[in-house]
Amino acid sequence: MLWSARWKRRRKSAGNNCGTFISSRVHGPEDSQDTVFEDIKPLLTSLLDGCYNVCIMAYGQTGSGKTYTMMGSQLPGEHSCTQQETQQGIIPKATAELFRLISEEPAESHTVEVSVMEVYNNEVFDLLARDEQGNTISQRRDVITTSSGTSQVTSLTYEPVSSTSEVMQIISRVLKLRAHSPTLVHTDSSRSHLIVTLTISSKSPSALAVGETLQGAKRGMHPASSPCPSPFQSPCPSPRHSISQTPFRTKLQLVDLAGSECVGMSGVSGAALWEVSCINRSLSALSDVLGALAEQRPHVPYRNSKVTHLLQDAIGNTLKQPCLSPSCPPGGDAKLLVMLCVSPTQRFITESLQSLGFGTRARQVQKELPRRKNYTLKVK
Repeated sequence: MLWSARWKRRRKSAGNNCGTFISSRVHGPEDSQDTVFEDIKPLLTSLLDGCYNVCIMAYGQTGSGKTYTMMGSQLPGEHSCTQQETQQGIIPKATAELFRLISEEPAESHTVEVSVMEVYNNEVFDLLARDEQGNTISQRRDVITTSSGTSQVTSLTYEPVSSTSEVMQIISRVLKLRAHSPTLVHTDSSRSHLIVTLTISSKSPSALAVGETLQGAKRGMHPASSPCPSPFQSPCPSPRHSISQTPFRTKLQLVDLAGSECVGMSGVSGAALWEVSCINRSLSALSDVLGALAEQRPHVPYRNSKVTHLLQDAIGNTLKQPCLSPSCPPGGDAKLLVMLCVSPTQRFITESLQSLGFGTRARQVQKELPRRKNYTLKVK
């Protein structure tokens, strides 16, 4: 489990030393969207093997640049093929890289479906649902835990997609349904967590190769003239076409979290106070889940929040299906990358330290990953 920190603008002097934080990478204001995405690309290759679920989320206070990091500089409905790639965020770039990887695989070996949800006031809403007239609406859904232990959203709408442009057109169409509200910190603050999920169904060639190897080994155990020499032995195994035909499903979840904020600084009142309370409690629940995983507690409180319940498969290091790829780790796994968006001015030092503390907790969940160079981030 990794995390990266990204500064929205250059830091002003903030007085005394407030702590030291360890990060996998620190991106400054001079770094382009392409530079940021280079750290993410290696995660995407894991999806096509059926080995990993991958989750990339942006965390930080209101106005720190989370939506810019995830979506880019375009406004809802303004995405087009003419947009400069350097201005695209993680969601369009990750989608383009995913379809590029799929194009290098055998035809029809992978199919992709997209779903878009928001978690608003601790309720899950399907942003791809349609009314009787076929208009896109926001429809409340329930989150359940299946008998296999995975989380599932009931009646969630999935739309098949085959290109980056299709995905972005869908996202642009539904972004207007996302809850927004002005605050003293941000004039167009997102009041919900946005979760874009790309579900990849793969008929892995590596799985087929494993199946053929197993069949060859079993055929070699008996004479060719008598594959089943004794009626008392187990019957002959049937050809294992199911290995190549049964799809492996993995998920790429791209999450733009609502911003943490201090009520006194945001200046909200009335119904907006409940929004802030739900946002802060859900982010606290996410931190509690990461803490439980880091300390390897027997119980992880995924159900304390709809956000953590939704993301259980991506942050819980579980993949509830066998993987037949030789490159898979035993038992399956999940990968989570947290992008910390930090606004490092003196005014927001408390929120910045809180975000960096969250990143430290996320980093502690790291298990048996290859060693990589660390960068020390000192906050003064």
